Amino acid sequence: MAKSPDTEHPVKSYGYGATDTSGTFSPLAFSRRVTGDKDVRFKVLYCGICHSDLHFAKNEWGVTTYPVVPGHEIVGTVTEVGSKVEKFKVGDTVGVGCLVGSCRSCQSCSNDLEQYCPKMILTYSFPYFDGTITYGGYSDHMVSDEHFVLRWPENLPLDAGAPLLCAGITTYSPLRHYGLDKPGTKLGVVGLGGLGHVAVKMAKAFGAEVTVFSTSPAKKQEALEGLKADHFIVSKDLEQMQAVAGTFDGVIDTVSANHPIIVFLNVLKTDGKLVLVGVPEKPHELPAFPLIMGRKIVGGSNIGGLKETQEMLDFSAKHGITADVEVVPIDYVNTAMERLLKSDVRYRFVIDVANSLKAPLN
Repeated sequence: MAKSPDTEHPVKSYGYGATDTSGTFSPLAFSRRVTGDKDVRFKVLYCGICHSDLHFAKNEWGVTTYPVVPGHEIVGTVTEVGSKVEKFKVGDTVGVGCLVGSCRSCQSCSNDLEQYCPKMILTYSFPYFDGTITYGGYSDHMVSDEHFVLRWPENLPLDAGAPLLCAGITTYSPLRHYGLDKPGTKLGVVGLGGLGHVAVKMAKAFGAEVTVFSTSPAKKQEALEGLKADHFIVSKDLEQMQAVAGTFDGVIDTVSANHPIIVFLNVLKTDGKLVLVGVPEKPHELPAFPLIMGRKIVGGSNIGGLKETQEMLDFSAKHGITADVEVVPIDYVNTAMERLLKSDVRYRFVIDVANSLKAPLN
């Protein structure tokens, strides 16, 4: 008989989890493994709320194992290290992002691209090597193999820095890979949400000339004054879009709602690149003609490997890049999810886990 989540491992843990497709969160007792030779155990201080957490809570992608304890933008303090751990010691501030495991031997892993490993293990709701299910950062503590633990830069804020472990690397990696990280690059960012606002900051730090594309004219002031974008274009305005046709080196599309992408192919120069990092419900319609006539590329990108994620954190610390966050207690998580559905957050919720998660009284 399979053991229950609170007895399958020796170390007691607790947090907030969802137990069915309603996606409603409530306090949950579960358990974590003992600290192995290469493991790092840490107290969770802050954990960002990603839109993926909501998808998993409601099983909207059809892959959730209940109970699910989400959270993959996790910052904490090391409390114990295994006997063979080399990179961390008790008291260090660390982060864990979207991955806690991979095969470590395939071509992707050998090239520091663990995010593309066929056997990658997500931080929550995924089978671990021992067959048990992983639990994320909406919890009191975490344990992870040290390879998947990140050193936290001293001058990077913990709360506003936490979302960089997902939103930061999701936008940093494609800028680097597709060569859109050069000073003077003319870059478009589609959407000004959790991913988009960080993409603007990353691109500006690389020295790009950044234009925000949005369907909402109301976001113009925030884009230009708040985030220091260079230009703002309402993507539904045909005249505005035609005025910039053929002028962009690249466009990062962060939008997860259904939307046409041909309008963004049209603004690209010859050899321009449209990179998708948002995941809409319905497949995009991709016409061949604008690709052929401009030798244009449509690509994608998924988070980053551990080496690149550390590079991103150090880059963010150097350039003062953080997410714009609203810090909330963990018992606010259901309200936060409701607001997230309405895009009622500027631009990322972060749970103050250490100061709001209270241990059960038994």
